[in-house]
Amino acid sequence: MAVNGPKPPTNWYQVNWRQVTRRVKNLRYRIFRATQEGDYKRVRSLQKLMLRSYANRLLSVRRVTQDNAGKNTAGVDKVLVNPPSARSQLVDSLRGSSPWHSQPARRIYIPKANGKQRPLGSPTIRDWAYQAMVKSALEPEWESKFEGSSYRFRPGLSCHDALSKLYLLCCPHRKSPGCLTPIFKAASSI
Repeated sequence: MAVNGPKPPTNWYQVNWRQVTRRVKNLRYRIFRATQEGDYKRVRSLQKLMLRSYANRLLSVRRVTQDNAGKNTAGVDKVLVNPPSARSQLVDSLRGSSPWHSQPARRIYIPKANGKQRPLGSPTIRDWAYQAMVKSALEPEWESKFEGSSYRFRPGLSCHDALSKLYLLCCPHRKSPGCLTPIFKAASSI
């Protein structure tokens, strides 16, 4: 097999998803750690590596075409990527294109309760995949810079986390086990 020759086409059925996820997670952790250490030259280098990563491409296409709630929504190009062969072709087409130029979003108007309409933009599947690739490269850097008490628009955190943190801070006897209010005790006994 030639080392620097043309790459074989992607076979969606033979992808080891555990290994792909581990590689992307490892790169994200390295970006996070380099940002905490203040080594921004290494951060940029790792982010470029993440953008060129085959594992990142695979995981981004999987998130957009299988895991996303809007996977059956076509963009302006009216293309849906449902069969695994189409997903493989999308991964391979993302490989060679470096200058990313997004296509215009498809504009749909949704009626609101007050009678007005709200515009909704739906990008193409290819642009969604690019956005997912860039998100996985940029998110670890910014997550390391956020305060620990910041809960808004962060992955894995919700309003309930903020409320539980507030409760622990406001509770005068939070060190003792009897700190729970009767509401929390009733909910835990159900």
